[in-house]
Amino acid sequence: MAMLPCCHVAMSINEIAKLKMKERTKLFVMMAVFTAAWFLPVENSTFLNAIGESLALLKWYAQEHVLLCLVPAFFIAGAISVFVSQGAVMKYLGPGARKMIAYPVAAVSGTILAVCSCTVLPLFAGIHKRGAGLGPATAFLYSGPAINVMAIILTARVLGMELGLARAMGAMLFSVVIGVAMHFIFRREEAARAAGPVVMPAIAEGRALWQDGVYFTAMLGILIFANWGSPGTGDTGFLATVHSLKWWISGGFLALLGFSVWRWFEKDELLDWKQSSWTFAKQILPLLLAGVLVAGFLLGGPGGGAGVIPQTWIASMVGGNSLGANLFASVAGALMYFATLTEIPILEGLLNAGMGKGPALALLLAGPALSLPNMLVIRSVMGTKKTVVFVTLVVVLSTIAGLIFGWLDL
Repeated sequence: MAMLPCCHVAMSINEIAKLKMKERTKLFVMMAVFTAAWFLPVENSTFLNAIGESLALLKWYAQEHVLLCLVPAFFIAGAISVFVSQGAVMKYLGPGARKMIAYPVAAVSGTILAVCSCTVLPLFAGIHKRGAGLGPATAFLYSGPAINVMAIILTARVLGMELGLARAMGAMLFSVVIGVAMHFIFRREEAARAAGPVVMPAIAEGRALWQDGVYFTAMLGILIFANWGSPGTGDTGFLATVHSLKWWISGGFLALLGFSVWRWFEKDELLDWKQSSWTFAKQILPLLLAGVLVAGFLLGGPGGGAGVIPQTWIASMVGGNSLGANLFASVAGALMYFATLTEIPILEGLLNAGMGKGPALALLLAGPALSLPNMLVIRSVMGTKKTVVFVTLVVVLSTIAGLIFGWLDL
Protein backbone atom coordinates (compact mmCIF):
# COMPACT_ATOMS: atom_id res chain seq x y z
CA MET A 1 0.00 0.00 0.00
CA ALA A 2 1.47 3.29 -1.10
CA MET A 3 2.18 5.85 1.62
CA LEU A 4 0.96 9.44 1.18
CA PRO A 5 3.68 12.08 1.27
CA CYS A 6 3.94 14.00 4.59
CA CYS A 7 2.93 17.27 2.95
CA HIS A 8 -0.30 15.68 1.68
CA VAL A 9 -1.08 14.38 5.17
CA ALA A 10 -0.38 17.85 6.63
CA MET A 11 -2.55 19.53 4.03
CA SER A 12 -5.40 17.12 4.77
CA ILE A 13 -5.13 17.86 8.50
CA ASN A 14 -5.12 21.62 7.82
CA GLU A 15 -8.16 21.34 5.59
CA ILE A 16 -10.01 19.33 8.24
CA ALA A 17 -9.10 21.93 10.88
CA LYS A 18 -10.38 24.73 8.64
CA LEU A 19 -13.66 22.89 8.06
CA LYS A 20 -14.12 22.38 11.79
CA MET A 21 -13.42 26.05 12.43
CA LYS A 22 -16.01 27.06 9.82
CA GLU A 23 -18.60 24.81 11.43
CA ARG A 24 -17.83 26.19 14.89
CA THR A 25 -18.17 29.72 13.53
CA LYS A 26 -21.56 28.88 12.02
CA LEU A 27 -22.66 27.35 15.33
CA PHE A 28 -21.51 30.43 17.24
CA VAL A 29 -23.38 32.77 14.87
CA MET A 30 -26.55 30.67 15.13
CA MET A 31 -26.35 30.68 18.93
CA ALA A 32 -25.74 34.44 18.99
CA VAL A 33 -28.73 35.11 16.73
CA PHE A 34 -30.92 32.77 18.78
CA THR A 35 -29.88 34.46 22.05
CA ALA A 36 -30.51 37.92 20.62
CA ALA A 37 -33.95 36.81 19.38
CA TRP A 38 -34.78 35.30 22.78
CA PHE A 39 -34.03 38.51 24.67
CA LEU A 40 -35.34 41.05 22.13
CA PRO A 41 -36.92 43.87 24.17
CA VAL A 42 -39.90 44.22 21.84
CA GLU A 43 -42.05 45.55 24.68
CA ASN A 44 -39.61 48.44 25.27
CA SER A 45 -40.78 51.67 23.61
CA THR A 46 -37.23 53.09 23.38
CA PHE A 47 -36.04 50.01 21.50
CA LEU A 48 -38.99 50.08 19.09
CA ASN A 49 -38.56 53.83 18.52
CA ALA A 50 -34.85 53.32 17.80
CA ILE A 51 -35.71 50.74 15.13
CA GLY A 52 -38.11 53.21 13.54
CA GLU A 53 -35.47 55.96 13.64
CA SER A 54 -32.87 53.69 12.03
CA LEU A 55 -35.27 52.89 9.18
CA ALA A 56 -36.18 56.58 8.87
CA LEU A 57 -32.50 57.50 8.60
CA LEU A 58 -31.97 54.78 6.00
CA LYS A 59 -34.93 56.06 3.95
CA TRP A 60 -33.72 59.66 4.22
CA TYR A 61 -30.18 58.64 3.24
CA ALA A 62 -31.45 56.70 0.22
CA GLN A 63 -33.62 59.59 -0.94
CA GLU A 64 -31.17 62.43 -0.30
CA HIS A 65 -27.71 60.99 -0.87
CA VAL A 66 -27.53 57.86 -3.00
CA LEU A 67 -28.61 59.22 -6.39
CA LEU A 68 -27.08 62.70 -6.20
CA CYS A 69 -24.01 62.01 -4.04
CA LEU A 70 -22.91 58.40 -4.19
CA VAL A 71 -23.78 57.52 -7.78
CA PRO A 72 -21.74 60.45 -9.23
CA ALA A 73 -18.94 59.62 -6.77
CA PHE A 74 -18.89 55.98 -7.93
CA PHE A 75 -18.59 57.08 -11.56
CA ILE A 76 -15.80 59.52 -10.69
CA ALA A 77 -13.96 56.82 -8.73
CA GLY A 78 -14.36 54.42 -11.64
CA ALA A 79 -13.05 57.06 -14.03
CA ILE A 80 -10.03 57.71 -11.80
CA SER A 81 -9.31 53.99 -11.73
CA VAL A 82 -9.53 53.60 -15.50
CA PHE A 83 -8.51 56.90 -17.09
CA VAL A 84 -6.23 58.77 -14.69
CA SER A 85 -2.60 58.12 -15.49
CA GLN A 86 -1.04 56.00 -12.77
CA GLY A 87 2.22 57.76 -13.45
CA ALA A 88 0.61 61.12 -12.60
CA VAL A 89 -0.85 59.75 -9.37
CA MET A 90 2.51 58.25 -8.38
CA LYS A 91 4.29 61.49 -9.28
CA TYR A 92 2.11 63.81 -7.18
CA LEU A 93 0.54 61.55 -4.54
CA GLY A 94 2.59 58.34 -4.56
CA PRO A 95 4.74 57.06 -1.66
CA GLY A 96 7.85 58.52 -3.29
CA ALA A 97 6.35 61.91 -4.15
CA ARG A 98 7.79 65.09 -2.63
CA LYS A 99 5.92 65.75 0.61
CA MET A 100 5.82 69.52 0.01
CA ILE A 101 3.80 68.79 -3.13
CA ALA A 102 1.82 65.65 -2.22
CA TYR A 103 0.06 66.93 0.91
CA PRO A 104 -1.03 70.34 -0.42
CA VAL A 105 -2.28 68.66 -3.61
CA ALA A 106 -4.25 66.10 -1.58
CA ALA A 107 -5.71 68.75 0.73
CA VAL A 108 -6.69 71.08 -2.11
CA SER A 109 -8.16 68.21 -4.15
CA GLY A 110 -10.37 67.25 -1.23
CA THR A 111 -11.33 70.82 -0.40
CA ILE A 112 -12.92 71.67 -3.75
CA LEU A 113 -15.38 68.76 -3.53
CA ALA A 114 -17.48 69.91 -0.53
CA VAL A 115 -18.76 66.36 0.06
CA CYS A 116 -19.86 64.44 3.15
CA SER A 117 -17.90 61.72 4.95
CA CYS A 118 -19.55 58.98 2.87
CA THR A 119 -19.42 60.59 -0.58
CA VAL A 120 -15.65 61.06 -0.32
CA LEU A 121 -15.10 57.30 0.17
CA PRO A 122 -15.31 56.13 -3.47
CA LEU A 123 -12.93 58.92 -4.47
CA PHE A 124 -10.50 57.96 -1.69
CA ALA A 125 -10.69 54.31 -2.75
CA GLY A 126 -10.05 55.32 -6.35
CA ILE A 127 -6.85 57.28 -5.74
CA HIS A 128 -5.61 54.71 -3.19
CA LYS A 129 -6.12 51.90 -5.70
CA ARG A 130 -4.31 53.96 -8.33
CA GLY A 131 -1.17 54.12 -6.21
CA ALA A 132 -1.51 57.20 -4.00
CA GLY A 133 0.61 57.00 -0.85
CA LEU A 134 -1.16 56.36 2.45
CA GLY A 135 -0.27 59.82 3.78
CA PRO A 136 -1.62 61.90 0.86
CA ALA A 137 -4.61 59.55 0.47
CA THR A 138 -5.67 59.99 4.11
CA ALA A 139 -5.03 63.73 3.89
CA PHE A 140 -7.50 63.74 0.97
CA LEU A 141 -9.90 61.50 2.94
CA TYR A 142 -10.02 63.97 5.84
CA SER A 143 -9.96 67.20 3.84
CA GLY A 144 -12.88 66.33 1.53
CA PRO A 145 -15.67 66.58 4.12
CA ALA A 146 -13.79 68.61 6.77
CA ILE A 147 -12.51 71.57 4.71
CA ASN A 148 -15.87 72.37 3.19
CA VAL A 149 -15.85 76.00 2.06
CA MET A 150 -19.64 76.35 2.20
CA ALA A 151 -19.83 74.79 5.66
CA ILE A 152 -17.03 76.97 7.03
CA ILE A 153 -18.70 80.15 5.72
CA LEU A 154 -22.04 79.13 7.25
CA THR A 155 -20.33 78.16 10.52
CA ALA A 156 -18.90 81.66 10.80
CA ARG A 157 -22.22 83.23 9.87
CA VAL A 158 -24.47 81.15 12.14
CA LEU A 159 -22.21 80.09 15.02
CA GLY A 160 -19.82 83.03 15.10
CA MET A 161 -16.69 84.21 13.31
CA GLU A 162 -14.35 82.78 15.97
CA LEU A 163 -15.75 79.26 15.63
CA GLY A 164 -15.73 79.50 11.83
CA LEU A 165 -12.07 80.58 11.70
CA ALA A 166 -11.06 77.95 14.26
CA ARG A 167 -12.80 75.27 12.20
CA ALA A 168 -11.08 76.36 8.98
CA MET A 169 -7.61 76.57 10.53
CA GLY A 170 -7.99 73.32 12.46
CA ALA A 171 -9.28 71.33 9.49
CA MET A 172 -6.51 72.55 7.13
CA LEU A 173 -3.84 71.75 9.72
CA PHE A 174 -5.36 68.38 10.58
CA SER A 175 -5.43 67.17 6.97
CA VAL A 176 -1.65 67.55 6.71
CA VAL A 177 -0.83 66.38 10.25
CA ILE A 178 -2.99 63.25 9.92
CA GLY A 179 -1.52 62.41 6.51
CA VAL A 180 2.07 62.86 7.73
CA ALA A 181 1.36 60.84 10.90
CA MET A 182 -0.22 57.98 8.91
CA HIS A 183 2.79 57.90 6.59
CA PHE A 184 5.24 57.88 9.50
CA ILE A 185 3.41 55.19 11.51
CA PHE A 186 3.11 52.85 8.54
CA ARG A 187 6.32 53.90 6.78
CA ARG A 188 7.65 50.32 6.49
CA GLU A 189 4.50 49.08 4.79
CA GLU A 190 4.53 52.12 2.53
CA ALA A 191 8.16 51.48 1.63
CA ALA A 192 7.35 47.86 0.76
CA ARG A 193 4.37 48.99 -1.30
CA ALA A 194 6.47 51.55 -3.17
CA ALA A 195 9.15 48.93 -3.88
CA GLY A 196 6.62 46.43 -5.26
CA PRO A 197 5.93 45.93 -8.95
CA VAL A 198 3.69 48.53 -10.56
CA VAL A 199 1.60 47.46 -13.53
CA MET A 200 0.98 50.45 -15.71
CA PRO A 201 -2.20 50.27 -17.80
CA ALA A 202 -2.13 50.97 -21.47
CA ILE A 203 -2.51 54.65 -22.23
CA ALA A 204 -5.36 55.45 -24.59
CA GLU A 205 -4.29 57.26 -27.72
CA GLY A 206 -6.16 59.88 -29.66
CA ARG A 207 -7.50 61.90 -26.72
CA ALA A 208 -5.82 65.08 -25.52
CA LEU A 209 -5.20 65.89 -21.87
CA TRP A 210 -7.62 68.82 -21.99
CA GLN A 211 -10.38 66.48 -23.19
CA ASP A 212 -9.89 64.26 -20.13
CA GLY A 213 -9.92 67.46 -18.08
CA VAL A 214 -13.29 68.48 -19.51
CA TYR A 215 -14.65 64.97 -18.82
CA PHE A 216 -13.59 65.02 -15.15
CA THR A 217 -14.65 68.64 -14.66
CA ALA A 218 -18.13 67.78 -15.92
CA MET A 219 -18.48 64.92 -13.42
CA LEU A 220 -17.13 67.01 -10.54
CA GLY A 221 -19.47 69.84 -11.50
CA ILE A 222 -22.47 67.50 -11.32
CA LEU A 223 -21.37 66.18 -7.91
CA ILE A 224 -20.74 69.64 -6.44
CA PHE A 225 -23.68 71.64 -7.76
CA ALA A 226 -26.37 68.94 -7.60
CA ASN A 227 -25.64 68.77 -3.86
CA TRP A 228 -25.27 72.51 -3.27
CA GLY A 229 -26.99 73.14 0.06
CA SER A 230 -29.32 75.99 0.91
CA PRO A 231 -27.56 78.68 2.98
CA GLY A 232 -30.72 79.42 4.97
CA THR A 233 -33.78 81.59 4.79
CA GLY A 234 -33.27 85.28 4.21
CA ASP A 235 -29.84 84.88 2.66
CA THR A 236 -29.51 86.64 -0.71
CA GLY A 237 -25.74 86.35 -1.19
CA PHE A 238 -23.61 84.35 -3.60
CA LEU A 239 -24.35 80.97 -1.96
CA ALA A 240 -28.09 81.57 -2.22
CA THR A 241 -27.81 82.62 -5.88
CA VAL A 242 -25.88 79.48 -6.77
CA HIS A 243 -28.43 77.37 -4.89
CA SER A 244 -31.29 78.89 -6.87
CA LEU A 245 -29.49 77.98 -10.12
CA LYS A 246 -28.10 74.60 -9.01
CA TRP A 247 -30.21 72.47 -11.36
CA TRP A 248 -29.46 74.64 -14.39
CA ILE A 249 -25.74 74.49 -13.62
CA SER A 250 -25.88 70.74 -12.97
CA GLY A 251 -27.80 70.21 -16.22
CA GLY A 252 -25.12 72.14 -18.09
CA PHE A 253 -22.39 69.91 -16.66
CA LEU A 254 -24.47 66.81 -17.49
CA ALA A 255 -24.78 67.95 -21.11
CA LEU A 256 -21.03 68.58 -21.20
CA LEU A 257 -20.38 65.08 -19.84
CA GLY A 258 -22.68 63.54 -22.44
CA PHE A 259 -20.94 65.41 -25.23
CA SER A 260 -17.44 64.41 -24.07
CA VAL A 261 -18.42 60.74 -23.72
CA TRP A 262 -20.05 60.72 -27.16
CA ARG A 263 -17.21 62.49 -28.96
CA TRP A 264 -13.98 61.36 -27.32
CA PHE A 265 -14.38 57.87 -25.82
CA GLU A 266 -14.37 54.42 -27.38
CA LYS A 267 -16.93 51.76 -26.52
CA ASP A 268 -14.38 49.52 -24.80
CA GLU A 269 -13.24 52.41 -22.59
CA LEU A 270 -16.81 53.12 -21.52
CA LEU A 271 -17.34 49.45 -20.67
CA ASP A 272 -14.20 49.51 -18.50
CA TRP A 273 -15.45 52.69 -16.81
CA LYS A 274 -18.83 51.10 -16.09
CA GLN A 275 -17.24 47.93 -14.71
CA SER A 276 -14.86 49.84 -12.45
CA SER A 277 -17.68 52.03 -11.13
CA TRP A 278 -19.77 48.94 -10.42
CA THR A 279 -16.85 47.38 -8.52
CA PHE A 280 -16.67 50.39 -6.19
CA ALA A 281 -20.45 50.38 -5.73
CA LYS A 282 -20.45 46.68 -4.74
CA GLN A 283 -17.65 47.24 -2.26
CA ILE A 284 -18.92 50.42 -0.62
CA LEU A 285 -22.72 50.75 -0.81
CA PRO A 286 -23.75 47.69 1.30
CA LEU A 287 -21.39 48.73 4.11
CA LEU A 288 -22.65 52.31 4.01
CA LEU A 289 -26.30 51.29 4.23
CA ALA A 290 -25.58 48.88 7.09
CA GLY A 291 -23.66 51.61 8.91
CA VAL A 292 -26.51 54.09 8.43
CA LEU A 293 -28.94 51.60 10.00
CA VAL A 294 -26.69 51.11 13.03
CA ALA A 295 -26.04 54.86 13.42
CA GLY A 296 -29.78 55.59 13.30
CA PHE A 297 -30.50 52.88 15.87
CA LEU A 298 -27.88 54.24 18.28
CA LEU A 299 -28.19 58.00 17.80
CA GLY A 300 -31.55 58.68 16.15
CA GLY A 301 -32.91 59.67 12.76
CA PRO A 302 -32.92 62.78 10.56
CA GLY A 303 -35.92 64.40 12.20
CA GLY A 304 -34.29 64.67 15.61
CA GLY A 305 -35.82 61.49 17.02
CA ALA A 306 -33.84 59.62 19.65
CA GLY A 307 -32.10 56.27 19.27
CA VAL A 308 -31.24 53.94 22.14
CA ILE A 309 -28.74 56.54 23.39
CA PRO A 310 -30.82 59.43 24.78
CA GLN A 311 -29.99 62.81 23.30
CA THR A 312 -30.21 64.37 26.78
CA TRP A 313 -27.16 62.30 27.72
CA ILE A 314 -25.20 63.80 24.84
CA ALA A 315 -26.27 67.37 25.69
CA SER A 316 -25.38 66.91 29.37
CA MET A 317 -21.94 65.50 28.55
CA VAL A 318 -20.67 68.39 26.42
CA GLY A 319 -21.07 71.34 28.77
CA GLY A 320 -18.02 73.30 29.91
CA ASN A 321 -14.51 72.72 28.60
CA SER A 322 -13.24 69.67 30.45
CA LEU A 323 -11.17 66.92 28.85
CA GLY A 324 -14.13 64.57 29.19
CA ALA A 325 -16.51 67.00 27.47
CA ASN A 326 -14.17 67.53 24.52
CA LEU A 327 -13.36 63.83 24.20
CA PHE A 328 -17.04 62.90 24.35
CA ALA A 329 -17.88 65.49 21.69
CA SER A 330 -15.13 64.12 19.43
CA VAL A 331 -16.21 60.49 19.87
CA ALA A 332 -19.92 61.29 19.47
CA GLY A 333 -19.20 63.35 16.36
CA ALA A 334 -17.06 60.57 14.92
CA LEU A 335 -19.91 58.06 15.29
CA MET A 336 -22.75 60.29 14.06
CA TYR A 337 -23.52 60.79 10.38
CA PHE A 338 -23.68 64.42 9.22
CA ALA A 339 -24.84 65.23 5.73
CA THR A 340 -23.15 68.30 4.27
CA LEU A 341 -24.11 71.44 6.27
CA THR A 342 -26.46 69.61 8.69
CA GLU A 343 -23.91 69.79 11.50
CA ILE A 344 -24.48 73.56 11.79
CA PRO A 345 -28.17 73.58 12.91
CA ILE A 346 -27.47 70.56 15.15
CA LEU A 347 -24.62 72.41 16.85
CA GLU A 348 -26.69 75.58 17.11
CA GLY A 349 -29.26 73.63 19.13
CA LEU A 350 -26.58 72.04 21.32
CA LEU A 351 -24.92 75.42 21.98
CA ASN A 352 -28.27 76.87 23.00
CA ALA A 353 -28.69 73.86 25.34
CA GLY A 354 -25.42 74.67 27.11
CA MET A 355 -22.68 73.07 25.00
CA GLY A 356 -19.24 74.61 25.49
CA LYS A 357 -17.40 76.34 22.64
CA GLY A 358 -14.46 73.88 22.94
CA PRO A 359 -16.58 70.71 22.57
CA ALA A 360 -18.44 72.45 19.71
CA LEU A 361 -15.18 72.85 17.80
CA ALA A 362 -14.15 69.29 18.67
CA LEU A 363 -17.40 67.99 17.17
CA LEU A 364 -17.00 70.19 14.08
CA LEU A 365 -13.50 68.82 13.42
CA ALA A 366 -14.33 65.15 14.03
CA GLY A 367 -17.98 64.86 13.00
CA PRO A 368 -18.14 65.84 9.32
CA ALA A 369 -14.93 63.90 8.54
CA LEU A 370 -16.02 60.64 10.18
CA SER A 371 -19.11 58.53 10.75
CA LEU A 372 -19.86 54.93 11.59
CA PRO A 373 -20.71 54.07 7.95
CA ASN A 374 -17.54 55.88 6.86
CA MET A 375 -15.38 53.77 9.21
CA LEU A 376 -16.79 50.49 7.90
CA VAL A 377 -15.85 51.38 4.35
CA ILE A 378 -12.41 52.75 5.25
CA ARG A 379 -11.68 49.42 6.94
CA SER A 380 -12.55 47.54 3.74
CA VAL A 381 -10.12 49.74 1.77
CA MET A 382 -7.05 49.94 4.02
CA GLY A 383 -7.63 47.39 6.79
CA THR A 384 -8.55 47.44 10.47
CA LYS A 385 -5.20 48.59 11.85
CA LYS A 386 -4.87 51.66 9.64
CA THR A 387 -8.54 52.55 10.16
CA VAL A 388 -8.17 52.46 13.95
CA VAL A 389 -5.09 54.69 13.77
CA PHE A 390 -6.80 57.15 11.39
CA VAL A 391 -9.92 57.42 13.57
CA THR A 392 -7.81 57.76 16.73
CA LEU A 393 -5.77 60.58 15.19
CA VAL A 394 -8.92 62.49 14.23
CA VAL A 395 -10.50 62.04 17.68
CA VAL A 396 -7.35 62.92 19.64
CA LEU A 397 -6.49 65.98 17.54
CA SER A 398 -10.10 67.21 17.69
CA THR A 399 -10.12 66.81 21.47
CA ILE A 400 -6.87 68.77 21.84
CA ALA A 401 -8.10 71.52 19.51
CA GLY A 402 -11.35 71.78 21.47
CA LEU A 403 -9.48 72.07 24.76
CA ILE A 404 -7.21 74.83 23.41
CA PHE A 405 -10.08 76.75 21.81
CA GLY A 406 -12.22 76.48 24.93
CA TRP A 407 -9.34 77.68 27.07
CA LEU A 408 -8.70 80.68 24.78
CA ASP A 409 -12.42 81.50 24.74
CA LEU A 410 -12.70 81.61 28.54
